[in-house]
Amino acid sequence: MSLKGHRGDLRGWIGQHLDPLEGHDPAMPAGEVRSDFDLSKGYSSTQVDGPLTPAAVLIALVERAHGLSVLLTRRADTLRRHTGQIALPGGRRDPGETPWQTALREAHEEIGLEPHFVSVAGLSTPYRTGTGYLITPVVGFVRPGFTLRPNPDEVADIFETPFGFLMDPANLEEHERELPSGEKRRFYAYTHEDRFIWGATAGMLRALYDRLYGAAVA
Repeated sequence: MSLKGHRGDLRGWIGQHLDPLEGHDPAMPAGEVRSDFDLSKGYSSTQVDGPLTPAAVLIALVERAHGLSVLLTRRADTLRRHTGQIALPGGRRDPGETPWQTALREAHEEIGLEPHFVSVAGLSTPYRTGTGYLITPVVGFVRPGFTLRPNPDEVADIFETPFGFLMDPANLEEHERELPSGEKRRFYAYTHEDRFIWGATAGMLRALYDRLYGAAVA
């Protein structure tokens, strides 16, 4: 379906391609799991042994008059990890929380997005990071009228990127970097205007594309 279709039809169509909230077991991810290692099968420097830390992010689809856009952040320069990188709002899951409760709480804490503006549609493909997190992407539709306020301890900037751009396989890039160990890591990325969206964020958006449209041509 075109991303410029009728708003109600588009919501339903996207929702049909997501895992439902009902019956979700956070301890047992169903089906496929994507990871930082998908393009670098031999990449081992930062693989973490032992249990993964559960986390969730919000793929917030803002319903603008011209179409959907995705809320993204630039991480604060004072953070110890992933300084300045582009990220989806989210974080580690507290005991007893569902992934969608985590995603909504973290979005409120990080960027001030009030939960009542968000209609959760479902869950996308779980994603494992090289730093030991198992992230559940939560897809939600956001109605306009909200006001955002970045938490300066975590977020340097908040911006929107057109969902259509991120769902166009022509815009999906593959990059390679050499680590201090000499190993080479390949990863997905998007470049939109002056924003370089890469790593786990790009990987989760790529996985969502695959759910909606099938395997992308990289």
